[in-house]
Order: sequence, then structure tokens, then C-alpha cells
Amino acid sequence: MQLTHGHPSTRLVTESPRLPTTWAAVATIAALFGILALDASTASAPVQHLYYLPIVFAGVTFGWRGGVACAFVAIVFYHLANWHPLTWHNEEPDVLQMMVFIAAGLLSARLADDARRLRRMALTDDLTGLHNLRSFEERLRVLVADACESGKPLSLLVLDVDRLKSLNDVHGHLAGAEAVRLVGRILADRLPSNAVACRYGGDEFVVALPESDASEASAVAERVARHVNEAAPLLAGVQHPATTLSISVGVVSHVFDRTTRRLVESIDALGEQLFHAADTALYAAKNGGRNRISVTPSLRHSPQRRENRSL
Repeated sequence: MQLTHGHPSTRLVTESPRLPTTWAAVATIAALFGILALDASTASAPVQHLYYLPIVFAGVTFGWRGGVACAFVAIVFYHLANWHPLTWHNEEPDVLQMMVFIAAGLLSARLADDARRLRRMALTDDLTGLHNLRSFEERLRVLVADACESGKPLSLLVLDVDRLKSLNDVHGHLAGAEAVRLVGRILADRLPSNAVACRYGGDEFVVALPESDASEASAVAERVARHVNEAAPLLAGVQHPATTLSISVGVVSHVFDRTTRRLVESIDALGEQLFHAADTALYAAKNGGRNRISVTPSLRHSPQRRENRSL
């Protein structure tokens, strides 16, 4: 799915699904006890190296505290299974083994944290902290597929900041950027918890509202527009009065089903149709005088095969 011309941006997306904490803890403890039993019965060095597995898993799942805690448990279990005083004789020193256990926990936690941070940066709009276009397209594809299966409505809001160019011309582009950031923050604060919001252009935003019909989506749009209009923003160090900023919003809502799914060529095409309809509604709001909300009726589908095009 591609909602703009050209290549998609490569710049907060939800974390990848992770094992629930309780089950992760149970799995870690069970692994440690299983390795302890094997170590006690074999006293074999290859078995002892298995302690690294739960240490790394704990570091990745629970962070450095979990990795270090698991390392200390592994150290205790290792000595319970191989009871003897510290020795530097004919085998790997025990002190070195303990240091390597701890280092494995710390390093795995650091690498996992870096990977999560890089993923978040790659899929987050750095100005507003919302989803970027790539992340939103992934989420919209899932939401459309879910809506087709459940038969529940899916709504889309497309909005932008009114007269941003005039604001840039009079007060500078920093003021314009801070205005866009403020709208992004209002969206993050005022949208339902299941909404997915994205900045896909300079001052353009798109919001997906699963399980929301047209009246519910319009109420969300009105709430966001009211808070933007009531804000007294500080832009580029200059305090501005309320009503300085306003937004125009296009709203579309549709109940997808399996029949709808068969009328078009792909889930991507359904998402693009929904976006096109909301974008058209946005233009109607702009042409109607701005600072208003325009609602488009439910999508009209043609049984002919549609060409999948970029906007």
C-alpha cells in the first residue's frame, strides 16, 4: 500500500509482540532448573554452556536487571552442580566463568534495547512522535483485514493545519513546525486508545479508527478540532492567542465484509480507497472555508477490477 507519490519515508510504532512477562519468567526459571539437573548428572562442560541460553533470554526480555539476576542464579546453580572451591587449576577459572555469565546478561540486554530503539526510530515520525507513513501503512493493512473478517466499521480521518503557509511566512518555519508538533500532541492525547495516527506529510495527518462508525468518527474529529482551536500555542518563543490554529478534517467510514473484499483486488486497494475518500472529504472541508469537518458517505465499490495506483 502506498498513500503518497514516490518512495515512502523510512523514519512510535508499537513494539513487536513479546512473550507475556509471567510466562517469560516461568520459562527462564524452568530452563535454569532443567540445565541444573543436566549439569548435576553429567558435569559436562557443553551442558554448562547451556546456562547462557536463559541468561540471554532474560537479558532480551527483562533488560539488564533481568539478565544480571539470571546470571547470578546461573552462577549459584553452576556451583551447586559442580561443588568445589575456586580453582585456577587445569580448567577455566570459576571467577572468569562468573564474569562471562554476567557479561552475557548485560550485553544481550544492551543489544536488544538498541534493536528496539532503532526499530522505533525507523517507524516513528520524529517531529510528532506519531506513526510515520511506513508504519501506518502496515497497521492500516491489518485494520482493514480485521474489519473484513469482523464486519465492523473502520473510519479514517484525514486532516491538515489551516493556513500553515501564512504562519510560516509571517512567523518563520520554526513556528510552523511547532504548530504541526502541537497538533500531533493533541492527536496523541485526545484520540481513542485503539486509534492509529500518522503524520504522512508536512502538515497532513491521517487517523484510523477501528470499530468506529461515521458518527463516532465525526465526534472524535470535532473533539480534536476543538482542542486545536482552543489552544493558545507558544510558537518560536512567541505566545499566540486561542483560535490561532485550526484544522480541516475529512471523515469516511465503511463497514467492510467478505463481499466487499471480493469486489476489489486486494486489502491494499481497500485501504487506498478509504484514504482517497477521506482525502476527498478533506478537500471539501478546505473548499468550504476551512476549520470544518466534512463527512463522506460510505464507499461505493465497483465490481470491476480496480487498478492499484499510488496517490
